[in-house]
Amino acid sequence: MDSAEPREPGATEPPARARPRLVFRTQLAHGSPTGRIEGFTNVRELYAKIAEAFGIAPTEILFCTLNSHKVDMQKLLGGQIGLEDFIFAHVRGETKEVEVTKTEDALGLTITDNGAGYAFIKRIKEGSIINRIEAVCVGDSIEAINDHSIVGCRHYEVAKMLRELPKSQPFTLRLVQPRRAFDMIGQRSRSSKCPVEAKVSSGRETLRLRSGGAATVEEAPSDVEAAAARRVDDLLESYMGIRDPELAAAVVETARSSAGAQAFARGLDAVLGEFAFPDEFVVEVWAAIGEAHDACG
Repeated sequence: MDSAEPREPGATEPPARARPRLVFRTQLAHGSPTGRIEGFTNVRELYAKIAEAFGIAPTEILFCTLNSHKVDMQKLLGGQIGLEDFIFAHVRGETKEVEVTKTEDALGLTITDNGAGYAFIKRIKEGSIINRIEAVCVGDSIEAINDHSIVGCRHYEVAKMLRELPKSQPFTLRLVQPRRAFDMIGQRSRSSKCPVEAKVSSGRETLRLRSGGAATVEEAPSDVEAAAARRVDDLLESYMGIRDPELAAAVVETARSSAGAQAFARGLDAVLGEFAFPDEFVVEVWAAIGEAHDACG
């Protein structure tokens, strides 16, 4: 082994090469100037930074989309942000109440949440009970069920509450819709306040947000991991009535470090025990992840 080159007496260690600070561009989805934010490590801190940039309360933000100001659930911000992604924050708009009668076991709703206390509607099944109520839309935040506030509840808790409502008995949903662009017509100027579609980044590096610990810059998931996560997300919707790409990615990550199905089940209990996944779900997920790996070679 080569010996280290001798250093002059009193010489100091050369400074470590610092990674350039990460600054993200952001707008309010209904129209605003462009802001710049940095220094966040999880979704709650991200919302706080966006709120500070625009002089609003963090609780005004329902969810964020990446590279589109539209209520597009395919562009929903999860736990990863591309280093060149443009962040659009969707804030509280009008509140509305609807009465629903549960004539079938399933309402036809798929629930997700923003990681900061708000659960909202990600998908409405065609032909379902909810689909027949025109006032209910994708992107609506569920604020209360029968006047019982569910702010602060996770998506799986809200989905469980809705599943357990008795059939043939009406109940009330209090919903908050995202603020629409036309709400700002009188205040917008063509030059600075119209939302713009941002160029989608083609880079592979992403900022991975974490509920505990510092955010890290990582390579984007491989094609195999992305395919496996999509299959897990489909199973989450089928079994639990929720969609959550970050939860699906965490399940795939647990599977990757497991030697077999039993080890995988124990790993899920240890890391994600709060979700109380049923045994048949765990079996199907293990099989689906294996199929995704086989399909992608």
